[in-house]
Amino acid sequence: MRRTLLRLSVALLGVHLATGGAEAAGTDWPQRPVRIVAPFAPGGSADTLGRIIARDLTDALGQPFVVDNRPGAGGLIGAAQVARAPADGYTLVISGIASHVIAPATNTGGAEFDGLRDFTHIAYLGGPPVAFVVGPQATNRSLADVLAAAKGNSTVSYATPGAGTHGALIGDMFTRLTGANMEPIPYRGGGNSMTDLLGGSVEAAFIAITSAAEPLRERRLHGIAVSSAERLPAFPNLPTFRELGYPTLTATTWFGLAGPANLPEPIVGRLNAEVRRILAKPEIRARLDADGIVSPALTAPEFKRFVEEEVARWTPLARASVR
Repeated sequence: MRRTLLRLSVALLGVHLATGGAEAAGTDWPQRPVRIVAPFAPGGSADTLGRIIARDLTDALGQPFVVDNRPGAGGLIGAAQVARAPADGYTLVISGIASHVIAPATNTGGAEFDGLRDFTHIAYLGGPPVAFVVGPQATNRSLADVLAAAKGNSTVSYATPGAGTHGALIGDMFTRLTGANMEPIPYRGGGNSMTDLLGGSVEAAFIAITSAAEPLRERRLHGIAVSSAERLPAFPNLPTFRELGYPTLTATTWFGLAGPANLPEPIVGRLNAEVRRILAKPEIRARLDADGIVSPALTAPEFKRFVEEEVARWTPLARASVR
């Protein structure tokens, strides 16, 4: 009888400790500064989104959330640091299709992690769709005109931010779907490709709309189509690939918030709720809309499923692009 009571007491103590630990993780965290690794250079969408949420998380949770830029190898260097970090909620990362889907698939830079297995995917932050744009000298300013020009012996050259990038994959998909004669010209980043596009050295580009937003607004570039599911509020006259008859070209260069694998559920739930609250604020929503950044409100389980679907969708295409 005593042994039975002892076993029951030990079992109840274990339940109490486990419950207490979960409660502590949800209520006492954070008790010191939290580092958010942005695995890309300052100034890009990953850095911008990271700093937007870091400022408000600092105010809401009472501890500094500090963005730490660790660029290199398509996002692999910074992401790998977080994959190896303790799962205590004090080291997070701005995840994304480049660093957690495309680069691991192509093994660019030597991936040291699995984009799904080695991370806890917490919240969807947002991301720009890819825009198909032509330069100021272009006479072909509609999709029909471009396709007509890229038939027979004629070839249309287009810039991408680099081989294996999301823009390059969308461009490759478009070429395969339409059968157009189009030649990709990979650049090292969106800025360089924009310089040559505006200067007339290249005819067109598949690039994140955030890189093309200002020239589009100033009508120095002409938009052909965009890969968002619906037309963007900031560019209501720019049609989507979907409405032009190419629904498979619906995609965004998304970013999210992630942590090491096995992050405690109370921390995940709290961060997800705070991020969704922050991104729903009217002033932040207006800022993201102006840059063409799409930001659906997803729960943590919904975001995890989204990442799983993105891995299944883009991995074979990314691998085929480097063969």
